[in-house]
Amino acid sequence: MASPDQVPATATTDPASTGLADNQGSAAPPPAHHVIRRTRLGGAWVAVALFAVVLLLLLVFILENGQQVNIGYFGAHGHLPLGVALLLAAVLAILLVVIPGAGRMMQLRRTARRHRKADVAATQAAVPPASPAPDSTGSDSPAPAAVTGPPPDGLTRT
Repeated sequence: MASPDQVPATATTDPASTGLADNQGSAAPPPAHHVIRRTRLGGAWVAVALFAVVLLLLLVFILENGQQVNIGYFGAHGHLPLGVALLLAAVLAILLVVIPGAGRMMQLRRTARRHRKADVAATQAAVPPASPAPDSTGSDSPAPAAVTGPPPDGLTRT
């Protein structure tokens, strides 16, 4: 059975409107289905649900690995449950990836900002401000803007 969002918006049973009244075999195309687009809030809801499942699995992991283990790190010693120790090691490993990645993203954003500023400065310098010059027709309309070539840095814009 079709769900309500898959039912055509203009479903009729009139044979004249479906193209079957003349029996010539040329039927009109079926009406388009209503498509619901994905939203950010729907994506966030799915992400929250997945995170809840992952946290539940982590909780089960920690509770099943409750044996005490000895931890030693640069002369510091302590006792932790095995599940907590492994989870702590995984979080520290993730930080080893996230911190350099965040630094690289900031570096790329700074470079992109610098290129955008240079592009704006180059286009403003290449196109002088249009001064209203009298044309032969005598109208007060401004002169058309000059068309410039490719950007000076060789990049193409879309």
